[in-house]
Amino acid sequence: MDEQQAVEAKAERPASTKKHRSRAIDRRTVLGAAIAGGAGVAAARLVGLRRTVEVDAPQLTAEAVAKRSGLDWVSPLGDEATRVAHLLRRTSFGYSPSQLEAAASEGYQRTIDRLIETPPVEPPPFAGGDTASQTSPLRLADLQTWWADWMIKTPTPFAEQMTLFWHGHFTSDFRKVGTQSPFIYWQDLTWRRFALKDLRSILYDVTTDPAMLRYLDLGQSSGANPNENYSRELMELFTLGSGSFTEDDVKAAARGLAGWREPRTAAMVQAQIDDAIKRTGAAPKNVPPADTVKTGVFEKARAYSGPDVKFLGVTKKWDTQSVLDRTLEQDAVAPFITRKLLTYFVSPAVEDATVTRLADRFRRSRYDMRTLVHDVLTSPEFASGKAYRALVRSPIDFMVSATKALDAPQLSKLVVGSGDPMGQVLFDPPSVGGWPDNASWISSSTMLARINFVTAALGQVRKLPSANDAHAQFLDSTLSPQTLSLLNATTDDRKRWAALLCCAEFQLK
Repeated sequence: MDEQQAVEAKAERPASTKKHRSRAIDRRTVLGAAIAGGAGVAAARLVGLRRTVEVDAPQLTAEAVAKRSGLDWVSPLGDEATRVAHLLRRTSFGYSPSQLEAAASEGYQRTIDRLIETPPVEPPPFAGGDTASQTSPLRLADLQTWWADWMIKTPTPFAEQMTLFWHGHFTSDFRKVGTQSPFIYWQDLTWRRFALKDLRSILYDVTTDPAMLRYLDLGQSSGANPNENYSRELMELFTLGSGSFTEDDVKAAARGLAGWREPRTAAMVQAQIDDAIKRTGAAPKNVPPADTVKTGVFEKARAYSGPDVKFLGVTKKWDTQSVLDRTLEQDAVAPFITRKLLTYFVSPAVEDATVTRLADRFRRSRYDMRTLVHDVLTSPEFASGKAYRALVRSPIDFMVSATKALDAPQLSKLVVGSGDPMGQVLFDPPSVGGWPDNASWISSSTMLARINFVTAALGQVRKLPSANDAHAQFLDSTLSPQTLSLLNATTDDRKRWAALLCCAEFQLK
């Protein structure tokens, strides 16, 4: 008996002497598989589908995910084709079989180069986005669907992955920004355009972004009355991390950054006029003209003009440019951004030595994000056995990956409608710190929400692709005994897709 036959025989053998029988796969069975992660998992190849057996296994809890307890997968990343699939899962919201085949033919290194070097393809304009105003607000659900649809269909998925990364790092939400302006829509376009630029340029675009000006109140800040919200988050959440600056630094930076205001579009100005006429019967006098830019507008008269102040150890007059320059001179910047990127793409537990090695090169590159991303994706840590299935797919990542696997781009509305019970709604991070990650996505309620999404998705797709090779294409044929048993019990493509998309292995990447 060879190794493959031994694996199958073990999977078929009952765990006790009681009689087992084949049964239909219901939601409870699938949920049980989704929250089970077998200990001592081996790489199992499905040759034939047979009857199921009941196997007790530890639950895939948040603690188990954090410690990787019970998730001792035998990594198959020594294989080039499997490394390509691993790369696409981490960078591209999964893949369709044809996308996987094309990337495998291209090879691992060339696929990395293509992902990084290909300029992002912008989504089609969002209808009514540029002209949003009080009288014609953005339709939030449509805007969310517009982005989800592009995540599924885009020819440059890595750009969308980086847009989502920055959306969670430089956080804004529609609740504070509002829908009566184009600002939250513009921000999505801006984050995509600067995804792999140098960090200095990125920070300037973030600082002057209209949605950010409103979200962290910099647009209301003046030299006479500086608001500290943005200056604090610029250092604590965006560049340095806590403990790398003082309250006096926050106050000084707030003075240097003051003077920006939000732009006024022609549609917003007209809505203001129409509102005044409706309320008073006459147009207001001295209506400010519309701005022609889609960024913040600096008004020198509102800037700080007092005595020199001390910021991060240097006393002088500060403005936006010099505040950003001085911030980037701090030693904490490169490790902070590097660790953030590593925990997003590689592993929730990153070795300090890895951070130091990559951060040094990032700093020497003058904070070039393309260099850092390339170093992360080509690092030995990225394709190591320790990194294999070390990350939990976020809800958006999970749902978009599932739609690609099912070749069902029409499911973008379902993706948007299913995000809230899973804990992730586009344009609505829970706090200024962005979304949680990894183990934070796992709970009994969020797992049930994932099952509900799969059930609804399969109900909306009339013609499913064949699931015969799905375990190899989407799970690297690296299965727990529980998943192997569940797939052995399936009798048609619909049930097999349900089992595969809901199993523990598909929740991980």
